[in-house]
Amino acid sequence: MTAGSRLREARAFARKRIRVGLRRSQSSIGPALRITFCAVGAYVVAERLLGHQGPIFAATSALIALGFGKGPRLRKVLEVAVGCTLGIAVGDLLLHVLGAGIWQAGVVMLLSVLLARFLDSGVIFTTQLALQSALVMLLPAPAGGPFTRSLDAVVGGAFALLVTMLVPGDPRTEPKIQLQKLLSELAAVLRGCAAALAQSDATAAWHALVRARSSQPLIDEVRNSFTSAREVARIAPAYRRHREEVVDLHRAAGCIDLAMRNSRVFSRRLTSAINHAAMSDEAIDSLAALLQETADAVDVLAAGLSDPDPGARERRLRHARQEFADVATRLHPRSLGVQTLEGEGLVMVFRPLMVDLLEATGLAHDEAVDYLPRL
Repeated sequence: MTAGSRLREARAFARKRIRVGLRRSQSSIGPALRITFCAVGAYVVAERLLGHQGPIFAATSALIALGFGKGPRLRKVLEVAVGCTLGIAVGDLLLHVLGAGIWQAGVVMLLSVLLARFLDSGVIFTTQLALQSALVMLLPAPAGGPFTRSLDAVVGGAFALLVTMLVPGDPRTEPKIQLQKLLSELAAVLRGCAAALAQSDATAAWHALVRARSSQPLIDEVRNSFTSAREVARIAPAYRRHREEVVDLHRAAGCIDLAMRNSRVFSRRLTSAINHAAMSDEAIDSLAALLQETADAVDVLAAGLSDPDPGARERRLRHARQEFADVATRLHPRSLGVQTLEGEGLVMVFRPLMVDLLEATGLAHDEAVDYLPRL
């Protein structure tokens, strides 16, 4: 590789990094403003109203509790406040028993970490408890006594909770983004299966299976996004009216999760059916068309779940339901021209996937099952 080509690659890499960084910074303007207001406000209240000198723990606890994470903020607030208070209590108690010093601080930190892991699995809780107990051992107590820092942590946590309640982000945004990504993957898996079947390409079917299996991180992201969304919809007055929509999205997400898992079963069975040339041309054509129609309906479902307008959302979900129902009513081996046992098994494993997708549009389980033809 010449020096010129290495220079071009370095420039391309730098430009890409700059673009990604700018997009990340632009999307973080709102959270950054909230964090700044929260940290500065907590510091001012602890200093001006409570009379604490240099209440840095008020600002840092607010930063940790609010942060950029997607986890539940109420839990973070409690972990910061309780962990800080308990850490100071443990440190102060062991200070009187063991005395001050480096090895004593090491013993205190070890015991604090083990105690924190015994009490709770939270990472922030463990960090706060260990940090505060170590600081009690290593630093002189502030003018108001060791528990002044604990009160500062409570102030910072309270500010974080107040900001979460009064100036939250829309709790529906993140779940909708993650659901769109997951549904896009599901549609791609179904289209991959359709192409593999139409071309009798077992390798392509295997690639669809690999793609379906690789969707687990997306499924986890969807699940995590709803943890925070439900909390914000519950405690934030501005978004309480959207609690029902968040519940509906969460229910749909559970059904989509099952559909993606069933797509793995289907694509694995499809690989075997193609390898054994187990279906006639009529069955291949009809099932491939059915898979393509299902993928198109998944795109409609994604658009419906992410639509901000309630009326448009309901119309799109109704449209997706009709498309899925049309596919479901044809899911009988005889209707598809399937005559072999392996082909029948392929149809059988696709039926639960279709029930999952019908439920994702808002149908009850029994209503979704009723669309399937009797065997």
